[in-house]
Amino acid sequence: MAENLKSATVRGVWWSLLEKYSTQGISTIVTIFMARILTPDEYGLIGMLAIFMALSQVFIDGGFANALIQKQDRTETDFSTVFWINIGVSITAYLLLFVSAPAIARYYNEDILIPVTRVYCLNLLFSALVAVNKVKLVIDLNFKTQLKISLFPVCISGIVGLTCAHYGFGVWAIVFQSITTTILSAIISICLVRWKPSFIFSKESFHSLFRFGSKLLAAQIINTVYVYLYNIFIGKRYSKAELGLYTRAGQFGQLVSTNLTTVMTRVSFPVLSRVQNDDTQLMGAYRKFIRIVAFIVFPFALGLCGIARPMISALLTDKWLGAVPFLQILSFVYLLDGITLVNLNLLYVKGKSNIVLRLEIIKKSIAVAILFITFRYGVKAICYGQLVYGFIALAFNTKNTKKLLDYGLFSQVRDLLPYFICSLAVAGTALGLGYIIHNNWIVLALALLLCPCIYFILCYLLKLEAISEMASIVSSNAYCPGWLNRFLSKLFPNDNCL
Repeated sequence: MAENLKSATVRGVWWSLLEKYSTQGISTIVTIFMARILTPDEYGLIGMLAIFMALSQVFIDGGFANALIQKQDRTETDFSTVFWINIGVSITAYLLLFVSAPAIARYYNEDILIPVTRVYCLNLLFSALVAVNKVKLVIDLNFKTQLKISLFPVCISGIVGLTCAHYGFGVWAIVFQSITTTILSAIISICLVRWKPSFIFSKESFHSLFRFGSKLLAAQIINTVYVYLYNIFIGKRYSKAELGLYTRAGQFGQLVSTNLTTVMTRVSFPVLSRVQNDDTQLMGAYRKFIRIVAFIVFPFALGLCGIARPMISALLTDKWLGAVPFLQILSFVYLLDGITLVNLNLLYVKGKSNIVLRLEIIKKSIAVAILFITFRYGVKAICYGQLVYGFIALAFNTKNTKKLLDYGLFSQVRDLLPYFICSLAVAGTALGLGYIIHNNWIVLALALLLCPCIYFILCYLLKLEAISEMASIVSSNAYCPGWLNRFLSKLFPNDNCL
């Protein structure tokens, strides 16, 4: 891969990881303390609104963000056109949710959802103001600025949320925390990015972007409805407490697996888009990305499965232990989702939005059928249904990867199986510690110490390519200490990197 592409990738991965996990780390710490004060019921109330917020956000984006990133000859007119679309859709979405709040409350038999919906959904208006700013930062791989935009709001909103939770605000603590984050992020983004929209709306620009983005919009709507359909079914058929446990399990799983995959895909999309017409170069870069995703995501996902019980008991208290079996199953789901998403990302790079839409229609039809079968047998059965769907989705996505780059399911399994086996050793170690030792904090400490060592040793002994690629990325970083650089050079004298 060309040196400038390599440098952009390394820089983008580093700053994206730092941005994602510094903010997520702080947010998780705040959430842990808030969850010790609040109850699953209160988190369940917010979970009931998740689908409405997510769908509104999808409509605001409208697929235009990915269209702008994928388009190589974008202009300022394109950016301004998308900005005004975002503003118009966000206002419309908020007004619809404001009016629909009583109906939402009646559906769940929770009157408090009327004011909560009307305040919580203000997030949509503020996030729409800076949606284009975020796109510009992604296109430039400028995640350093994104870190500056995200870090301060997370800290301040955490203080707001904890204070409100401490003084008995209940579900409003979560609402005020979220609103504070969005408002402060918007203000800082406007100050740092310094992009101002023109009073221009180009029909030509709209149609050009919509041709690609509309299919992605439809695909994202289908996917979002599917993801949050679980919240609707669980919240209606079971209880807000069960929904709270399910959403908390999902958030722990997403903290590691989904966020790591998101970091890699949001960096790889603009990077791979630059070589979208060179299949040889694209194939080489794509295989490296997918190996690195597996190298990072697999041990975290399976390790989380292994330490689920002591982690939840120690961090959230025993009132949240009902989330343990959900988290253990969902850890495997998010592992599959990571590889599935990377495969889908290739279709975005190649501009195959029509295939993305067709795939989503087929896959989600199967997924909904599985949900209708499993939801009668409890939340755990629903989680198992998601795991079955994960295998089906991966099979469908890799079928198209096979057509585009001759890199299908079996080729990927051969590349990724060693990382999965090494990650099973991580899960086994974590589970074993939990059976032998009965102090949750000691189990967590030993797992954090032993599991990474075991994983890296196994990967090194098996000479897996991703470990040398990651070592090269680390050593290429300007902030890498000299002693670490020398150590990695001795371990991997013939490394190759992105």
